Amino acid sequence: MRKLTNGLPTAILFVLSITACRQDEPLFISQPTEFFSANVAHDWFNEFRDLTKKTSGFTPPVAARAFGYAGVTLYETVVAGMPNHQSLAGQLDKMPTIAAPDPSVEINFAVAANTAMAYVARQYYANMPTAQLIEVQQLEDKYNAQLREKGGVPTAVLTRSKAWGQSVAAQIFEWSKTDGGHEGYLRNFPKSYTPPTGFGKWIPTAPAFQMAMQPTWGDNRTFFPNLAGVTQPLKPTTYSEDSTSTFFKEAVYVYETTKNSTAAQQATAKYWSDDPGNPGTPPGHSISITTQVLQQEGLNLARSAEIYARVGMAISDAFVSCWKTKYTYNAVRPITYIRAKIDATWTPLLTTPPFPEYSSGHSVQGGALAKVLSESFGLNYTITDKTHAARTDIDGAPRTYKSFYDLASEAAVSRVYGGIHFREAVERGIEQGVRVGAAFTNLKFRK
Repeated sequence: MRKLTNGLPTAILFVLSITACRQDEPLFISQPTEFFSANVAHDWFNEFRDLTKKTSGFTPPVAARAFGYAGVTLYETVVAGMPNHQSLAGQLDKMPTIAAPDPSVEINFAVAANTAMAYVARQYYANMPTAQLIEVQQLEDKYNAQLREKGGVPTAVLTRSKAWGQSVAAQIFEWSKTDGGHEGYLRNFPKSYTPPTGFGKWIPTAPAFQMAMQPTWGDNRTFFPNLAGVTQPLKPTTYSEDSTSTFFKEAVYVYETTKNSTAAQQATAKYWSDDPGNPGTPPGHSISITTQVLQQEGLNLARSAEIYARVGMAISDAFVSCWKTKYTYNAVRPITYIRAKIDATWTPLLTTPPFPEYSSGHSVQGGALAKVLSESFGLNYTITDKTHAARTDIDGAPRTYKSFYDLASEAAVSRVYGGIHFREAVERGIEQGVRVGAAFTNLKFRK
């Protein structure tokens, strides 16, 4: 009888896991997903972060979408090996039903996950540079070799498992092509869009004066049905140029905060800036934090797949919800208002991104992340974020937080320290994100 890496023989595999199986049901002979290490998932999500940094066009909304579908693909690939869990078909908007594999033949879910994640990389990052294509192939080959040689996976099982992983990934990819964000990396700045004009409306900002980025992203289909529509925040404070108005006072607050900022506040602004390119975008930072927690907890492939799916979908839908808000109100940025009404020479610490101010993307996706991880690991979970530990362009020293909400709050207020958001946008943004995250904490993964 062939022995597996965990010491359990193939013959007992799922028989040990399905204690309530009726005699007339076929036995599922594959090794349960929970018996596999999550290293294959961690390495692939780290690869997706690297691809996000090095592939052109991966702005925050586009990157978040890729992470969302990667999470769903991973989960749907391995859920057949999780007897107490179920597919998300029927809960996610228009997701196709994915038939379970034949229970009478063995699937190695680590091999299947490896193949599915390689497929995700090649499809969602289809414009990646040649060097990254090579990296993707090397990572796929590494795990296939490791599982075949060290894991003792027979050739027939390896071939069958690869086919299963690719089949699931291909079905998810076809579904994704109809959400409105397909190949969004090719059309971040549509020339056909004309922003509305008038008092208090967003206009392109210094220094690049770029066109509006992804103005229709808020119309994309969300994973959770109509989530963007039901998570919209209150209308922002009415625009005013009256020096006694609330709006003017909010602008003065940003101006004075940046003019009198401490070294610590400046470091915080830069730590959380996460601009496209080297840092890997805000959703990439969220995925990094998630991976650190999963590794800290030593969770297996089954549990990790569920968390990656919840977090990935939450931050993806957070950006759709946030972008719907942004292009509904088209609110002016601090740099435009402050230079016109307070100080014509003022320049914020951070470069203002090319889209409307309200609400804050960092805050919405941060709130969604905090809600999902808090529900999974507790409200008082201490996390030391090492995402930027290797960077030398900023102070990337690890930062410790007493909770996920503490972390999200710092990420949110960093945008005020950087001079690119008003307080209202970050405060309501966190609330908006928490509502988005709640949808995925309530999603039924278990039967």
